[in-house]
Amino acid sequence: MNYNELGEKLKELMKFENEPVAIKWSVMEPENVKKESEKSRFCTKLTKAMAGEIFYATLEEEECMGGARYSGLKDMREYPANVQSGAFMVPNGLYKNIPSVQRSRENETYINPGIFNSITFAPLNKAEFEPDVIFIVCNAKQGMEILHANAYDSGKHGLGTDAVPVCSSMAATPYMTGKVTYGFGDVAARKNMDINQEDIMVSIPGCDLSRIVSNLDEMRTKMFFKEG
Repeated sequence: MNYNELGEKLKELMKFENEPVAIKWSVMEPENVKKESEKSRFCTKLTKAMAGEIFYATLEEEECMGGARYSGLKDMREYPANVQSGAFMVPNGLYKNIPSVQRSRENETYINPGIFNSITFAPLNKAEFEPDVIFIVCNAKQGMEILHANAYDSGKHGLGTDAVPVCSSMAATPYMTGKVTYGFGDVAARKNMDINQEDIMVSIPGCDLSRIVSNLDEMRTKMFFKEG
């Protein structure tokens, strides 16, 4: 079963309102995918792909400093001091003070800079590439079922990422750890993405997708997960 088929099967099993998004990091810019035509934030790129767009982006098309840093497109050391310290977040109410920002960042995941030049985004059921991460916006019950499916044959637990920026929690974290991750997104991303207040987020490493879809299919035959 290819990734397009897996995407359709996942939607059929889960009845998602939003399209799962396939994300892939590349050393080179892909030749068979259009380049994003304007700057946007990483989280907005996810929204575009959820709406059906297929495109790739480089640092030039990344509007958000966090999006560029966490996705590995820019080194934090290239930013001005107020960004490196996190001082700009304090007046906005994201943190009480600079030490809080610094402590938070110690527990946030980012992709090492200087490796990748582009990131491709597409609805999973239209992706013509092998995704590194599949990003999903869903309700709590759907998220719970994905986490159960991850544990169904492995006993593995998902990784909770609370309110860390989406570009870190739902992209860099599953990429770097290889673990299914779940969280709520950060306040800025939720506003930029215009998602339902009740929605949560789950990301699946590409290598786990086939197994999880197969488990979900089998689980539908069991008492606790039967539809009806």
